[in-house]
Amino acid sequence: MNIIKLDAINSTNDYLKGLLQQQFVENFTIVTAENQTDGKGQMGSKWNVQSGKNLTFSVLVKDLLLEVNQIFHLNVAVAVSIIEALSFLEIKDLAIKWPNDILAEGKKIGGILIENSIKSNGEIFSIIGIGLNVNQRDFKNLPKASSLSLLLDRDVDKEAILIPIIECLTRNVSLILNKNTESIWEKYHACLYKKGIPMPFENVKGSKFMGIINGVDQSGKLQLTLEDDFVKSYEIKEIRMLY
Repeated sequence: MNIIKLDAINSTNDYLKGLLQQQFVENFTIVTAENQTDGKGQMGSKWNVQSGKNLTFSVLVKDLLLEVNQIFHLNVAVAVSIIEALSFLEIKDLAIKWPNDILAEGKKIGGILIENSIKSNGEIFSIIGIGLNVNQRDFKNLPKASSLSLLLDRDVDKEAILIPIIECLTRNVSLILNKNTESIWEKYHACLYKKGIPMPFENVKGSKFMGIINGVDQSGKLQLTLEDDFVKSYEIKEIRMLY
């Protein structure tokens, strides 16, 4: 396992992308940072963490030949891997909030950002960025955020979490390579936050509506049953859950 440990960096995803342009990088290379000053979340949001308190890292996955409409399989594998790796801590109500948030007891403890690059031969390089709130206890102006330390009322060894996540990810990516994704999707849907429960949503125009989450399709679209019993699929940037 090739792990590059940095004290401070703008973004581990950007560092890994730069490294790929300069030299050969081994598959499943990991870049971790004690302080990430410009971490990114979905749709350009910032991921700000206290230095040294949390787990911020990126993983390179290459040689994963997927069709473009199957790229979300990797998102599913990553989210499930985090849930599996954290299960030994016996945290209550671990869940995946579509598309890429990790929740515990209804509060966000982690996030995922995957950046894909497709070469001319169809090969996909994926850089998986993961941020996990571990020992941070102060979340000013973030009432929906929490951390492993707050949930367990003790500090947690970050290394003891990193290694299991990578081990689970390696195994689940192998399942994707072997086109054996059914079990991963079953686990994903079993952990999908508020699945089957009426919830409020908001679209990009600011209109609010109620919907029941049926699941997520293979391309990553959220499937909702609306108030008129009509089932509609939504892209990642089209709507957000209000919770």
